[in-house]
Amino acid sequence: MENKLPVECQDALNAVSACAGNKSEAAHMLGIPRNTLCSRIDRANRIGSEQPTSTIDSAHMQLKIKTLEKELLSVRAAQLKEDIVKREIIGLRESVNDVSIPEWGLKNTSTGSPGVPSLFLSDLHWGEDVNSKQINGVNSYGIQIATERLHKLASISAQLLGIISPEFNYPGIVIILGGDMISGNIHDELTATNQLNTMPTVLDLYGELVSFITVMADKFGKVFLPCVTGNHGRDTHKIWNKDRHATSFDWLIYCFLAKHFENDKRITFFIPDGPDAYYKIYEHKYLLTHGDQFRGGDGVIGALGPIIRGDHRKRSRNTQIEMGYDTLLLGHWHQYMHLTRLIVNGSLKGYDEYAYNNNFPFETPQQALWLTHHKHGITFRMPVKLQAANEQADNSAWVSVK
Repeated sequence: MENKLPVECQDALNAVSACAGNKSEAAHMLGIPRNTLCSRIDRANRIGSEQPTSTIDSAHMQLKIKTLEKELLSVRAAQLKEDIVKREIIGLRESVNDVSIPEWGLKNTSTGSPGVPSLFLSDLHWGEDVNSKQINGVNSYGIQIATERLHKLASISAQLLGIISPEFNYPGIVIILGGDMISGNIHDELTATNQLNTMPTVLDLYGELVSFITVMADKFGKVFLPCVTGNHGRDTHKIWNKDRHATSFDWLIYCFLAKHFENDKRITFFIPDGPDAYYKIYEHKYLLTHGDQFRGGDGVIGALGPIIRGDHRKRSRNTQIEMGYDTLLLGHWHQYMHLTRLIVNGSLKGYDEYAYNNNFPFETPQQALWLTHHKHGITFRMPVKLQAANEQADNSAWVSVK
């Protein structure tokens, strides 16, 4: 008569078989101490019964299936937690990380249009205080000045685009949100000198961006907003490679904005979970990233070296995964550059103590603005300069000789 093994003894044998004889792994799989596993195996040996090979193989497969099911559930939980935040907590009804580009951004639906304007909004550093006395009076910054510059950005952008097309024959506008929207508490000196702490800063900026986007939608009819996170908005000591977006207040602001405008069919948000946003205007392909991945530089070429090297690496990687692009968009460096293959945005904040103490070239606060034509690609390039001190009186001579 064949002896029947106790269930726990048979499970111990099956676990050891599933782990190719490794008793430590088998004990971990069963959630018991290794000594307990060994005791159950010894007991099975004393009983002197062995399961048929086919039965052991079947049990082996069942354990493997259960293990894989647990791993799959764990992976799904990690992937779904951001969606839970978006849907259950923030209340977004639709996904914003895999949104389709609006039709008006892909087809030339406006006869005689000069193209689709793109306004790059990044490096606001909302909440930071720049003390003009510490930088020889060349700049000053705070929440009030930031608010004034954001309002000015909307009006000057509309003014410049009105010069090109007085009838505003534009199918819509792309407003690029490129990260570092708030100053954050990532350094001790920022924690000590920021005008507001993180949460009040987020709320203040959220309200201003709601107004800004509403004004632009009223002016241009339709708005597409690709978004990426920066390094200043993080709530971790160092920026994470995993869950970068879910540890950033930039991402939280974007999701709140998307929730606010979800019933406004004029406005479309694209908020990817990764550090890059890939999209097209007509057939021109853009890759948006913040730019903090690029490091290095020296006193001669400054930021240009690491930016060019970083662009080369991204192009190589994206070509391998069939996501090649025409133009790289980035902020982070607070230096406006519009080159053939890349556009580096300036900043709303402008020159600060860090730039002054490190003898970086002076840069006026400015944001990039350009047009993408359906046939000719990027055409008009119009940096929007925002520092009041550089403005000239309306009655200045149009040309003069000193």
